[in-house]
Amino acid sequence: MVNNMGTTGTSRNQADPVCTYSFWHMIMLDNPFRLWLQSPKKILQGHIRPGMTVIDIGCGPGNFTRAMAEMAGERGSVIGVDLQAEMLRHAQEKCARDGPGARITWHQCLPESLGITADADFALSFYMVHEVPDQNRLFSEVFALLRPGSRYLVVEPVFHVTDEAFDETVRAAARAGFVVVERPALPLSRTMLLERPA
Repeated sequence: MVNNMGTTGTSRNQADPVCTYSFWHMIMLDNPFRLWLQSPKKILQGHIRPGMTVIDIGCGPGNFTRAMAEMAGERGSVIGVDLQAEMLRHAQEKCARDGPGARITWHQCLPESLGITADADFALSFYMVHEVPDQNRLFSEVFALLRPGSRYLVVEPVFHVTDEAFDETVRAAARAGFVVVERPALPLSRTMLLERPA
């Protein structure tokens, strides 16, 4: 999870905790049942092609980062971003066990900024945007990281994010310049596939 972000496009109490790294939290995030229910390869299918530059924003335990590296291939590149050093270490160790794939760059962001530069073809934020204190800033940052015509998949948990809060997230994305091109159906999730207009 990237950082201490809020449930609206403005902000929430900064004292609210991020989903922090712990043994039990890792079991919840990184287990076979969740990988079956929310298969990274199935969710990302059709979005990533060999040679792409892709960003996993809030990479957590690295399940999606791992799939992205495989799909982007040896000519591609992946940036895995997270606020928590422990999450990045866990993800890095997991991905290091894999065979050939895209080169992965790991980056620890700050609570108020992703702090990266890229010319990316695709980005993903899986179950983390609701933790961001300033969603307007997040979407503006991601917009600047993507090439024109590139896409950004945002997936949020139904058990944390109400319809009203997700509607505000959609509005924050629109304020940054994104266009919603699809609302993919995923289990236990609210989703939007965004595009940076060409």
